[in-house]
Amino acid sequence: MRHNYRIYWTSQRSGSIRTPMARTASKPPPASSSAAAVLASSADDAAFATTLAKGLVVLEAFKAGTTQLGNMELSTLTGIPRPTVARLTHTLAELGYLRYDAERAKYRVGARALRMAHPLLADMQFRQVARPMMMELAQSVRGTVSIGLLDGTSMIYVETARSGDVGPHVPDIGMPIPVVMTAMGRAAAATLPPADAALLEQQIASEDAELWSAFRDRYRAGLAQCASRGFCTCWGEYMASIHAVAAPLFHADETRRSFSINCGIPAFRLQPGQLEAEIGPRIAALADSIRAIVGAAGPAAETQKQNKKRARK
Repeated sequence: MRHNYRIYWTSQRSGSIRTPMARTASKPPPASSSAAAVLASSADDAAFATTLAKGLVVLEAFKAGTTQLGNMELSTLTGIPRPTVARLTHTLAELGYLRYDAERAKYRVGARALRMAHPLLADMQFRQVARPMMMELAQSVRGTVSIGLLDGTSMIYVETARSGDVGPHVPDIGMPIPVVMTAMGRAAAATLPPADAALLEQQIASEDAELWSAFRDRYRAGLAQCASRGFCTCWGEYMASIHAVAAPLFHADETRRSFSINCGIPAFRLQPGQLEAEIGPRIAALADSIRAIVGAAGPAAETQKQNKKRARK
């Protein structure tokens, strides 16, 4: 499975960068898996629209750092034969989802792709309620405050506020980060019903057993922190220069969406003990305020009980 983020190891392998191991095609992927993973596992599904899936695989190949790609590059990235890629990119360009640069013979994502995100974002009206409060906290601590949505083993930023220079990690709407090694991811996982939480652990482990082994204990400790303190901490595990706290927001049963809110601060700006003693309680209080305004409930008692128990396994 090809992820749209890079994982920064800071404890076991400081300074190195690696990507998750490929998912085995024999296991059916969840609905939130990448288009490539679903395509690989759906060869025997007569109702599956393979051509449509391949077009989405091509679209998912575009990400930060690779905003312009030619047909050969797309073929290499996706494993789809170049002639097929050429037909797909031509069609997507005609529809407005890609834009062709004739001078460079490369494609970039077209403006029409933004329309796909709007219905989803518009359905999250609590973001508008939360934004002023998020900005106030971001300016106060000189960091970033963001809301994330759980998507498989990734978190997707759906709202963010920042103040000035926030270091190398600049969150933006639509950016994915891994669940297992981030405070935002652990806090979102802390909202899940026990059965869903167990499935998420299985998915993380199946996608990259080595990554899960390295971060399992800290991941589960984060769930327990959320249950006992209302927030969890992350000391540069995803990016060494950024320390973060995050609090669970809510899990919407009708849409099966789970949200959390985090605050990331460059490590050099933090005083000893400040992250846990001051900023953690503030992010938890902000989560409480957002829930109160929109009428949402926090993690259920049974969920919190299971999160504390899971940390002891």
